[in-house]
Amino acid sequence: MRYSFRQLEVFQAAARFENITRAAESLGMSQSAASSALKELENQFAIQLFDRVGKRLQLNELGRLYRPKVEALLAQACELEQALSLHTDVGALKVGATLTIGNYLAVGVMAQYMNTATRPRVSLEVANTSNIARRVRDFELDIGLIEGELQAPELEIIPWRRDELVIFCAPDHPLARQPALSDDDLLQATWIMREPGSGTRQTFDRSMHGLLPELEILLELEHTEAIKRAVEAGLGIGCLSQVCLADAFRRGNLVPLSAPAHRSLDRQFYFILHKQKYRSAAIERWISLCQDL
Repeated sequence: MRYSFRQLEVFQAAARFENITRAAESLGMSQSAASSALKELENQFAIQLFDRVGKRLQLNELGRLYRPKVEALLAQACELEQALSLHTDVGALKVGATLTIGNYLAVGVMAQYMNTATRPRVSLEVANTSNIARRVRDFELDIGLIEGELQAPELEIIPWRRDELVIFCAPDHPLARQPALSDDDLLQATWIMREPGSGTRQTFDRSMHGLLPELEILLELEHTEAIKRAVEAGLGIGCLSQVCLADAFRRGNLVPLSAPAHRSLDRQFYFILHKQKYRSAAIERWISLCQDL
């Protein structure tokens, strides 16, 4: 074989960090050793995988073509090594989830996933839909769980489960006594909303088609708990997933409002994976546990 896995690891790290020094540090190598490994890989096949701009390494067209194949090969090699060694890190997984899923669903799945004899590790990153999609696309996460619609040709987008947004308010809010909201009620209300780029905001904006430019949005917040507290304090009404409102409704801190019948707040949760990503046993187990929820 004319290349080594170490050379491929250097290529992978250099593609991620766009800097050979940072790539070397991530692999526990000296800068000179990493630089030599990358140069040998290119020289062996008389190719150039990066454009070098000062200290920055930027993948060229050839590098972008081969990166998914390298990622898939290294993932398979890593899984084989873990299976052979029966180390406690067998099945280690890097998961990304959007806020609602990460805070209210993924943690329970993590507990089930890790509750095996080998105690596999799971790292969970919580961010909005666009950030999770970017990190899956860049092979920084093994799998993403998102609540927003995506158009991404590099990604495989797999339907997971249905969800519904709920408009809600504080118990003493004037709208709390109304059996159903009208479009006029929506226009007259003050809103506390998720930020643009989130899946929740995407669904809300789609539902409010025709009204959106006229809605009074007082606050745009990145955290569901902050939105719930602001609504509970009487600053306005909100719209979040039923998943993160169930406890507050049971306690009576917040109350659900009935949206106009013609404004659907239904949506879909999705798994996302890079199309070139090797579908390991770890990923398959994670998906299976999620589908059992």
